[in-house]
Amino acid sequence: MRGQKEKCDNERGQAGYGEASMTYTEEQLYGVQRIKKCSNYYEILGVERDANDEDLKKAYRKLALKFHPDKNCAPGATEAFKAIGNAFAILSNPEKRLRYDQFGDEQETFSTPRARNYDYYREFEADITPEEIFNMFFGGHFPTGNIHMFSNVTPDANYYQRRHRNERAWMQDKEEEENRPQNTYSAFIQLLPVLVIIVVSVITQLMATNPLYSLFYKSSIGHTIPRETQNLQVPYYVDKNFENSYKGAELQELEKTIEKDYIDYIQTSCWKEKQQKSDLSNLARLYRDERLKQKAESLKLEHCEKLSSLIGLHKGG
Repeated sequence: MRGQKEKCDNERGQAGYGEASMTYTEEQLYGVQRIKKCSNYYEILGVERDANDEDLKKAYRKLALKFHPDKNCAPGATEAFKAIGNAFAILSNPEKRLRYDQFGDEQETFSTPRARNYDYYREFEADITPEEIFNMFFGGHFPTGNIHMFSNVTPDANYYQRRHRNERAWMQDKEEEENRPQNTYSAFIQLLPVLVIIVVSVITQLMATNPLYSLFYKSSIGHTIPRETQNLQVPYYVDKNFENSYKGAELQELEKTIEKDYIDYIQTSCWKEKQQKSDLSNLARLYRDERLKQKAESLKLEHCEKLSSLIGLHKGG
């Protein structure tokens, strides 16, 4: 079929009228002239005003194959093919057909002298091109060529292609605009667990209260007033309101807790000191390093000494 189309194109460009007339039949030329003389879309398809969908489809199939420019090389075949496609597209759409029945015939007729290259399509034009309609009916298998490249296309033939490209771009922008809030919502849903964790963390910090005491001086939380427990004389620090809140039995119970925490701290520190001294001694023996040996022997176990003192006080008490 592509070879037939190329043959039609070449013969139009190279042959005179006598030779070109051999590329199409009188019946084909007569059919094109009939389409041009039609005054409405019903006449183009050759159907009655009350034609149903099946009548329209049947008429379109017959005419589309007959006037397709790859098959019909008569002058004006492309315009006739487009007229057939546009007529079917309008009449097969109930809303467009109703509007056309009301206003179409009053606006323009096909018998207007020196028709303006079928500009009348623009008043009642289809949402898809005649080529797309043809491919819908015949599955895109015929023609094999690109029917946007017909040699007898008029200057207005690319109008549909431009129009539908713009419409598709507009629809794509609209879809993106509609999807944008949804994408924002999806992003918010994904970030929601993180936001919950942050909020909970902030609330926890705001609701958290400072400890009642510290074993060390901590001005950041107000523990700047030094005190000692009555039993083991363990030093600790409190804020300025401590004495008003804790007295008598409550103070004694709290100081027992303070002493326990202090002993735990001293035991841990003593273990670290012994571990450090043992490591230095082992390194000194391994490398036979007298300097490391002296450092290990001179290392004082201050926290271990404090622990022994506390144990003595506890036994004495």
